[in-house]
Amino acid sequence: MGSGNDSSLQAFILVGFSDRPRLERVLFASVLVFYVLALVGNAAIVLLSLADARLHTPMYFFLGNLSFLDLCFTTSIVPQLLWNLWGSDKTISYHGCVAQLYVYMVLGSTECVLLAVMSYDRHVAVCRPLHYMVLMHPRLCLQLVAVAWGCGFLNAFVMCPQTMRLSRCGRRRVDHFLCEMPALIAMSCEDTMLVEACAFALGVALLLVPLSLILVSYGTIAAAVLRIRSTAGRRKAFSTCSSHLLVVSLFYGTIIYMYLQPANSYSQDQGKFLTLFYTVVTPSANPLIYTLRNKDVKGAVARLLGWEKGSGEA
Repeated sequence: MGSGNDSSLQAFILVGFSDRPRLERVLFASVLVFYVLALVGNAAIVLLSLADARLHTPMYFFLGNLSFLDLCFTTSIVPQLLWNLWGSDKTISYHGCVAQLYVYMVLGSTECVLLAVMSYDRHVAVCRPLHYMVLMHPRLCLQLVAVAWGCGFLNAFVMCPQTMRLSRCGRRRVDHFLCEMPALIAMSCEDTMLVEACAFALGVALLLVPLSLILVSYGTIAAAVLRIRSTAGRRKAFSTCSSHLLVVSLFYGTIIYMYLQPANSYSQDQGKFLTLFYTVVTPSANPLIYTLRNKDVKGAVARLLGWEKGSGEA
């Protein structure tokens, strides 16, 4: 694998959607709206999970971590994207590109594992409710979150150097709106088979293994729910898990397509819109999905605003 001399480049050019100038204005307004929603929604969940003692439970500890991740994830991408969409300057410095790739990969990988951790939490809550607080004790919760972050950092520190060391023969144009691994690998003018094989192996470990654990967890949850005789009990168990399952579907459905295919089959236009979906739309939708029917969160908002009566009605 050649090291090249790409570090001497002053900047990369993020092509983004520059071939569709009319679309850029529409995307700027749309992305800005979704970004504001993501900031407000996720910041509110983090604040509530810290401020309200009634939300100091494993479920809301993990949800607060997910919201913090989404805040950082979308903020590592959207400001640069808005800048590129608004004006003619599409450049990003070499070191800025490296930093964005590292942060993006750390946070994205961490979220993959954290979603599996959250599914285990729901599995314990539904299948072993009487032992929930004993099994999901604070130390275990911290350890599970630490494992998620550790996997994210490990993936980034393995793949980012390999990706950036690829020789690009002076090519500067990244056919994407961010410094994303598949687009950077596709730019290379050397054999990328080894890097792609490593990326695929880590993709299986960080995407398919957590997804398999999630599916197993929800299989046992479904079996447990079917054994509940009362309709009200089934409805409560279903509502406990449906939000998380929807978030998993939105996140994994797009990211698996992006990272478990060869770089030579990478569709740039399709890749841009899929990346836009899971980096901008999904982080703004997560707070709505988790809180829309959540009485605990509605009650926490009411208590925070001093509307005690409102929390009882939520």
